[in-house]
Amino acid sequence: MIAVAIDGPAGAGKSTVARRAAKILGFVYVDTGALYRAIGLYMINHGIAPVNREAVCAALSNVSVSLDFQDGEQKVFLCGSDVTPEIRAEEVSNAASAVSAIPEVRQFLFSMQRALAAERNVVMDGRDIGTVVLPSAQVKIFLTASPEERAQRRYRELLQKGKKAEYSEVLKDMIQRDYQDSHREVAPLIPAKDSVQIDTTGNTLEQSVNRVVDVIRSGLKI
Repeated sequence: MIAVAIDGPAGAGKSTVARRAAKILGFVYVDTGALYRAIGLYMINHGIAPVNREAVCAALSNVSVSLDFQDGEQKVFLCGSDVTPEIRAEEVSNAASAVSAIPEVRQFLFSMQRALAAERNVVMDGRDIGTVVLPSAQVKIFLTASPEERAQRRYRELLQKGKKAEYSEVLKDMIQRDYQDSHREVAPLIPAKDSVQIDTTGNTLEQSVNRVVDVIRSGLKI
């Protein structure tokens, strides 16, 4: 099986770019961040603070998370219910960052992520795909952009969804998320040594997708 690992900070456009690249290449797109979002959503729904390691670990035995692929689109199921729309809330995003710093949560999801890549050709995105989950991936990409641009993208996205938002608060949350992800003890957000780093600051979505597809094709020699 062929694996493409795309890592990068929040708001870098990983999900959108990876999804489109996978479609162009005929691969399956796997958004591993959705798994952590599902764990975060479970904790929120059950009144458990996502930063409370002991409580989160105690609750894991009651959690079941799975992915399904319908018409090429990833669906996320939490304890049997489709939570694909719910996991995109900003509160869930922050909870996902908190639970992803807990080693037991990462171990809980580790085998699932590797199994997905063993069964099909994948473009898998996340924070530690190239460094930890799929260190033998044939192509590794670290996708990033300036914090200001990433915050602006997220801000526009929230407004388009009809949600109230302040750019300054979105930027503040983005910087905090970057710090949490890059300073956690287990699998911190860092580029894999053999990754191709792509900065999408100032790019259109089409430009970013084309650049990523070019890098993948070059790496796979296709």
